[in-house]
Formats: sequence, C-alpha cells, structure tokens
Amino acid sequence: MIRIDSVTKRYPDGTVAVDRLSLDIPDRAITVLVGPSGCGKTTTLRMINRMVEPSEGTILIDGVDSRQQPVNTLRRSMGYVIQNAGLFQHRTIVDNIATVPRMLGWNKDKARARARELMERVGLDASFAKRYPYQLSGGQQQRVGVARALAADPPVLLMDEPFSAVDPVVRKGLQEELLRIQEELGKTIVFVTHDIDEAVKLGTMVAVLRTGGRLAQFAPPAELLSDPADAFVEDFLGADRGIRRLSFFSSAGLDLLTAPIVAIDATAEQLARAAADAPYLLVTALDGRPLGWSEPAGLTAGQVDAGQLLPYGRPFVAGRDSLRAALDCAVLSPTGWAVAVDAEGRAAGVVSQSVIGDAIRGAHAAGREQPQAAPEIAAAAQKVIR
Repeated sequence: MIRIDSVTKRYPDGTVAVDRLSLDIPDRAITVLVGPSGCGKTTTLRMINRMVEPSEGTILIDGVDSRQQPVNTLRRSMGYVIQNAGLFQHRTIVDNIATVPRMLGWNKDKARARARELMERVGLDASFAKRYPYQLSGGQQQRVGVARALAADPPVLLMDEPFSAVDPVVRKGLQEELLRIQEELGKTIVFVTHDIDEAVKLGTMVAVLRTGGRLAQFAPPAELLSDPADAFVEDFLGADRGIRRLSFFSSAGLDLLTAPIVAIDATAEQLARAAADAPYLLVTALDGRPLGWSEPAGLTAGQVDAGQLLPYGRPFVAGRDSLRAALDCAVLSPTGWAVAVDAEGRAAGVVSQSVIGDAIRGAHAAGREQPQAAPEIAAAAQKVIR
C-alpha cells in the first residue's frame, strides 16, 4: 500500500500545490486522481517517486518512508508513463522498452527478450521492434510507453494523463488494453486524468481533488456517482452523472427479442411471420451479422431489398456491456431499437427503449440499499428515452 499522510507541497513563492493530502492507495488496484487544472494531481503523482519533494508530511510505501531509500532506487522500482510516451527518438522500439532493465544490469539479450515479450502483451506487432518512435502512430507510441514502464516488472505504475494526447477511438482502445493488462498483472497503479469518464471507467478508487490541492472525495466510482460529497464534486461530475451511473448495471437481464431478426435470404413466409412481432425487422448477413433495419412495409415481393435498409447504429454486446451502452445504442438507432450482438458480432436480439427503461427501474428496485442513486438515474435515463 502507498500511504500519503498529511502531505503538503509549498513552493518558494508561497504557492500551495497540494494541501495536507491524506490517501491510502490500495495494492493491486487502479487509483485515479482527477480534478480541475491546478488541483495538484501531477504534483501528487510526482511526490510518490520523489520527482517532487514534499514540503510537509510523509509518503509510505509498504510502511517504509520513501525518503529512506536513494531516489534513483525508488524511481527504478516504479514504472512511469507520461503524455506522448516520452520515448527516446534515437533508439529502436525494442531498445526503448529495454531501457530500465539495462540500467538495472540486465544483459542486452535478456533485456531485449523481455521487451519483445511486453510488446506482445501490450498489443504491438513484433515487426515494430526495429522501428523508431517517429515511425509509429501516437497510440502505438503510448503502448510502447506502457511496455517500457512494465519492463522491470515494478509493483507500482505511475501514469500521468497517458492517453490524453490521442484521439477518442485510440484512447478507448488504450483504456481497454490497460484494464486487460491490469487484470493479468495486478499492479498498484496511480493514474492522473482530468476526464471524469476515464476516471470512472478505469478507477477502482477515485480521488477528486479541488483547486488548491485539497481532497474533496475518495470513493469507488459507483459511490462517487451516486453520493457526491458536496456541491463541488457534484458539479465536477456533471449534469449527466446519472447516465454515467448506468455503467455499473449489467445488460444481462434485458429481455431481447429474436423474432424480428431475419436473414438476407429469408423467404416470404419467414418475413411475414417476423413482421407480425415488431415494427421493424433487423436484416442480417448469412453469417448472422447485422446489415440494417427494414420496415415491414418496405419488403417488396416477399424479399429484402438490401439497398433500402436503415443503418442499425452501434450494437452492444449482450450480457457484457452495461445498461448505459444499451441505452446509448437505442437512442442512436434510427428506429429507437438497440441491436445486441454476441462476442463474435452476430445478432443476438433487439430491444426497445421502453424495455431498457424497465430494466433500469428494475435495477434500481433491486439496489434500494443505494437509495440516492435510483431516482436520479431513472430521471436522467427517462429524459433520454423520451
């Protein structure tokens, strides 16, 4: 465990970046520091590895004061990932990743073998090993940065807004990759971000800091969203925090309809039977993957006209994705119905906005032990549904 005990950072001009901050950062979990600009997130992170020295208070790592060991030894025991990866431009990818093991005295072959192993773990093709950073995309460079931080197998990983410089699609992929790696390795991760959605998605625990470097709230994401400590936290979480809270409800209990799903080669009899069960039919390819929506009235001569299909929008994975994902899919669909797929992308069923609303209310009823969450989520969701 990392214990931050009444830590203050005061600069010579009198500026207080962090003010009497106390946090117990749990082992083998992701703790996210989030808050507005200037609230001391990065300063706090850098005090953990003593890139910034505290003015007051102590930071204990597994019960030992961080100041009791040489600073270089401390830093080499922690992985560190920053924006834009911070790679050495004159070194190949494999040698960038091997940097810390080489500093620790590993021979070149062993360090490079470890680097290639980590390239696979973070989703980098082996062919990138001899390339240089400028030959990789921003997202690929960030993966190299994560691999380099993991190279010496440190128990602690510090990450300072590592995904903020990439586009939203790449950022989502990097977040999912981090969660996958964390599930496999179980590191103690301290992650800094200014994005509350990223904090909620990644954090086991989330620390919200207010301007001036004071702790506003420290809680699991679900508790943070359902029960903000004060007006500052509530305002920082945003007006749509009820919708965000739906991320913690599973879509597993949704009542999916399969009757309105028809294959592109469906017979007239099959189309007529399916059209009796729903206002729209979901047309799939022969392999079961969705192609688009068709209105029953749009079927001519008992055949599907592929050129007249409405887009089916973004599907959700049945049972794996949340009710938030399902609701989002239904809202974005031109028909108002969400498409559920299985892990291979085949259509598993369709579900209407009203059924999703019923599932949300059911989840609330089952979770009355969190009474403050239910009314707000229901109200927010119903605004979207309407």
